[in-house]
This record gives sequence, structure tokens and C-alpha cells, in this order.
Amino acid sequence: MESSGANSDSVIRSEGEVKVEARGLDLFYGEFQALRGVSVAVAARRITALIGPSGCGKSSFLRCLNRMNDLIDGARVEGDVLLDGERIYDQGTDVAALRKRVGMVFQTPNPFPMSVYDNVAYGPRLHGCRGRAELDETVEKSLRGAALWDEVRDGLRKSALDLSGGQQQRLSIARVLAVEPEVLLMDEPCSALDPTATFRIEELMLELKERYTIVIVTHNMYQASRVSEYTGVFLMGELIEYGQTTQIFEMPRDQRTDDYVRGRFG
Repeated sequence: MESSGANSDSVIRSEGEVKVEARGLDLFYGEFQALRGVSVAVAARRITALIGPSGCGKSSFLRCLNRMNDLIDGARVEGDVLLDGERIYDQGTDVAALRKRVGMVFQTPNPFPMSVYDNVAYGPRLHGCRGRAELDETVEKSLRGAALWDEVRDGLRKSALDLSGGQQQRLSIARVLAVEPEVLLMDEPCSALDPTATFRIEELMLELKERYTIVIVTHNMYQASRVSEYTGVFLMGELIEYGQTTQIFEMPRDQRTDDYVRGRFG
């Protein structure tokens, strides 16, 4: 069955700027093909959710958007991914600079075993920022951006490992924000959190989309419907449908999408 991605791409282009685009994307892990011909346009400063059953390729696709799959032995990509119209898989691409522009927040909070301050300052220091005043400003701005400043401002020198799970996840977001990205990739960022912490992260995403393009992988379809403007549905390595979130959940064009969102499989 033909994906509805092309039709939705035209809708996205008519509504605003395209930030990221995949064209005929195939991904292989050795002999195994994880993605098949994925083509999709991601709207700038919007939240796009990727849903589908476990093992369907949505996280693999997310990692293609900042070349995280380069770190996996035997991974091979065919097709194109464009960021602001530039091919990110071209030879000569500065992958470190790409990952600065396209940051990732992982499923499990992953604070470094150091202070809250040093966690947030890590990226800027890596990219050459050494001045204390500039670092202080960046740390505060990033923690405010992640809605964490008021909770940790008096404990910046305490270990990040002492924070709660929800705070650790917001710290992980602050660490990404500190290097001033343009795109945030979030791979099931709430799966390890309780409902209260999940609500805080969802509120934060809605605030961040004013400045960043966000792509989130989630198994929680209620979450996808709450926070995203666009949703893509993956199944067995293919993007079977892509469109406005209300359309995906209320009037899906593909029967497989309807079956999935209504809980008939997955």
C-alpha cells in the first residue's frame, strides 16, 4: 500500500517551513533492513510524533536524523536526509557540528556522574566555551529553558545523580539546550517516568516548540495526541501514514493505522 507521506508533505509545505526531510531512506544493520523507502518532511517549530509497535523502525529513523546510527557497526544508510535543504550524509559533513544542531534526548535519563552545573556546562566547554561568566549564563539559561532552574538553583554543585528521575530527564534536556540546537530528537523521553513527571515533560515540550523543531518517538498514543501537530505511523520498517495528528487519530487513511490506534494490534 502506498504511504500517505507525499500527500501530507504538501500540506506541511503549504503551512510553513520544512526543517528536516527524508527522501527514500533505507537503513540496514548488516543484512537486516530496518527502514524501507521512508520519505517525510518535518515541519519547523512543531512537534512531530512517531508511533508504531515495538521494532517497527521509529527509533532507528530518529537516529538517522543526526547520524547516531554511524556509531553502530554494520549500519548503512541509503537515500537522503536533508537539514535546511543540505544533505547530512554527504562526504565532508561535520558530524560533530550536525549533532550540535540536532540534539537527542534518550529514553532513560543519563546524567553524567558530576554536578548539575558541570552536566549542563559539559557541551559548551567541549565546543570551546571557557569563560566563567559565559558558562554561568549558559547554565542558567538552559536550566530555565528546561523548567528546572527554580528546583536546582541552590544545588548546582550537588551531584546530578541525586535528582529525581523527572528532574534528571529535564537535566538531560537542559544539557542538549546548552549547545543551542535547532532540532530536538526525543526517544521515548517519558517511558521511565511517573505520570506527574511525564506531565512536566509534556508541558516543557509545548513550550520548547516555540523555538525548536521537535521529533518524538512514543509508545503512548495519548501522549502523541496531546502534544504533537503531526504524527507518523511506522510498521515493519515502513512509514505507512503521515499527517496532521487529528487526522491520524480520527480519520486515518490506512486501515493498518486505524487498527493500531484503536488497539487491535501492537
